Amino acid sequence: MKRGLVVALVLGAALVAWWWSSPRLDPATAPTAGRTVVAFGDSLVEGVGATPGRDFVSLLEARTGVPIVNAGRRGDTTADALARLERDVLSRDPRVVIVLLGGNDFLRRVPRDRTFAQLSQIVERIRARGAAVILAAVRLGLVVDGYGDGYDEIARRTTSVLVPDVLDGILGRADMTVDQIHPNDRGYALVADRLEPALRAMLR
Repeated sequence: MKRGLVVALVLGAALVAWWWSSPRLDPATAPTAGRTVVAFGDSLVEGVGATPGRDFVSLLEARTGVPIVNAGRRGDTTADALARLERDVLSRDPRVVIVLLGGNDFLRRVPRDRTFAQLSQIVERIRARGAAVILAAVRLGLVVDGYGDGYDEIARRTTSVLVPDVLDGILGRADMTVDQIHPNDRGYALVADRLEPALRAMLR
């Protein structure tokens, strides 16, 4: 009897620990329509620098067992992405969209206000369709904190899930990158680790 009680207590404690540690979704951020999961962005979404199947989109697809449309295109600024939003995202009946943009704007010295106005339009239009947005922030090491604040503000205003600084600890490390701005397989695995909890919460 005592052994059974101990086992029950241990199992109960484990269940409570799992419940507290598992990501919980704010109902306001949840999708209300759509069927497709899409990753939308620039070369980081496309997977430049990764070997086949080791980009973060492929890794998330393998880990969750859910097909993910890779709508990444190298070189895209927020303006480029906004121009193809209807064709590459909204037309696919999205339910969850991972948005990772902003790095090319910084590299091309696009004014900060313009960058976040265009990124805001992208997120707002996706949310207006009933899809959830996982907004991945990038800082590229040298980007000022104001960039981070821009992502924060968009996420709050559009009730999107923010994943801050997905490249933190990756850029500037030879063991994590293939060049100054693109991760290698190991770096992309870390990006996937950071996005996976939010995606799993959305897929419940």
